[in-house]
Amino acid sequence: MLTPTQIAYEVTKALDAKKGMNIKLLKIDAVSSLADYFLICTGTSNTHVKTLCDYAEYTLENLGEKMLGREGHRGNSWELLDYGSIVIHVFTEEARKFYDLERLWADAETVDLSRILIAEN
Repeated sequence: MLTPTQIAYEVTKALDAKKGMNIKLLKIDAVSSLADYFLICTGTSNTHVKTLCDYAEYTLENLGEKMLGREGHRGNSWELLDYGSIVIHVFTEEARKFYDLERLWADAETVDLSRILIAEN
């Protein structure tokens, strides 16, 4: 059984491997009972958003994690994957700016992902 932090790091790596952009991990357990983490990521198109979500689901399924729910919004401009301890939000750039979850969850701790993400060349 993986810890919430291990789950968050594994799915962060999965989104990064599929070229997810501007990946942010917010530790929200001190400010909300919804989950331990919100993982926020941008896809370059509606198709990329779906691909990122499908790969996140595949990765976590292979780690034995069960999804509680998956919601899509307006033709894949925003998808949400709920795993209980982590909620993954994948947006198009326009949808991410519109919903601005980082501002809404400004009280959450932003996790340093510099050791997790692959540095761009």
